[in-house]
Amino acid sequence: MENKKTELIRGLGLTAAVMIVAGSMIGSGIFRKPATMAGQLLSPELLIIIWILAGLITFIGALVNAELAGFIHDTGGQYVYFRKMYGDGLAFFYGWSVLAVVQTGSQAAIAYVFAEYLGYFFQYPQLPQAWQGFSVYMPFVGNIHPFIDFGTKAIAIGCIIFLTTVNYLGVVFGGAVQTVVTFVKIATIILLSALLFTFGNGSFSNIYTGFQVPSETINNLFAVIGLALAGAFWAYDGWNNVTFVAGEIKEPQKNVPKALLYGTLIVIGVYVLINFAFLYVLPVDVMADSPLVAASAAEVIFGAAGASIISIAVIISTFGALNGSLLATARVHYAMAKDKLFFSPLSKIHPKFGTPHISLLIQGIWSSVLVLSGSFDTITDYVIFAAWLFYMLGAYGVIILRKKMPGVHRPYKVWGYPYTPWIFIIFSFLFLVNTVISDSEDAAMGMILILLGLPFYLYWKYWVKKKE
Repeated sequence: MENKKTELIRGLGLTAAVMIVAGSMIGSGIFRKPATMAGQLLSPELLIIIWILAGLITFIGALVNAELAGFIHDTGGQYVYFRKMYGDGLAFFYGWSVLAVVQTGSQAAIAYVFAEYLGYFFQYPQLPQAWQGFSVYMPFVGNIHPFIDFGTKAIAIGCIIFLTTVNYLGVVFGGAVQTVVTFVKIATIILLSALLFTFGNGSFSNIYTGFQVPSETINNLFAVIGLALAGAFWAYDGWNNVTFVAGEIKEPQKNVPKALLYGTLIVIGVYVLINFAFLYVLPVDVMADSPLVAASAAEVIFGAAGASIISIAVIISTFGALNGSLLATARVHYAMAKDKLFFSPLSKIHPKFGTPHISLLIQGIWSSVLVLSGSFDTITDYVIFAAWLFYMLGAYGVIILRKKMPGVHRPYKVWGYPYTPWIFIIFSFLFLVNTVISDSEDAAMGMILILLGLPFYLYWKYWVKKKE
């Protein structure tokens, strides 16, 4: 009993923290979204501009959050920030959304791509047509078909279960897995880019066409740019995961802000590089018809063998991203439960492994349910809408805390304040408005999952606390 653990363990250094940032971002999006975005924009120049713009906006978001991470370094990350900014109400809805849609939906989508690329090597069995035709109707959203492509979904759920078990066994173990896998996938993307430029027999005319943008893109420019940004933001999403595990990072006041900045810059560089390489060997119209774009690009050089190698690399990449998300996110529900704003069992620490094991299990179960809710693109679109709603509120919260807590020492202050947060806030608002206009069904799905938390909040805030 002397070794019984009752608190989380500070076992993660700066390298592990940077790898959580980069590894949580580099996952399924960069290997899946370029094709979707190419089909929306139909212009290589616009495609590259969107990747750079989305990266810069994401970096601004990381800068803003780095200020908060410098002086608020409790486990739970942005949930804790929201509680200090806005009080229990918005903090609860943020934490609820993390469980209901933002992070669990992200995990479902990443696991889905893991299974898709694994399917490059195996033919998955499918359920009878009668099962595939089964649907559940959701108001404002439409019909959901949980059993379509069930072979892929079953493998995705299996991956979630496996990595939930890994993180159940300890944060240091999970962090080590994250570091190794992230190094491998960054090296793989850089190597693939170099090989495509060296042996791809492509053309720089695929990258620069003199901005010959098709008329169908110009006629719907605002909408298609918004949709393409949603795809890019999905690929960049996950940068804030490291704040969730701040209570398990050594010297968090220094290492969490550094991890946010270093990790985000690494990913921007890697993403822009690989998109140049994709376009070099695949003209934008060909890329649009290549959903597994990394495999298609490698196939140009090495044939089927190259596509197999890249598919393995993508499997490793998505595996690492899923691990990082599962490791980090469970700490949000743990922190909420400790504050008596969520189910009390989720605040328990495993006596042997020192992990929030109940929180990990609940998260894994709900992520698996969301795998059944739709295709990869459907899941990612409603996740991004919900995520950016809270990113916008979080950036505004920096301004609130500057006024509410002026005397608190801030080891890092966001560069360009107050203009930098306001740029992020305004951009986020415009992005959300465009999403509601151009993709109303997925925006509705995101809002429904967020608002489902209302009765739970009323229960914990007024009924449970009243009884106390």
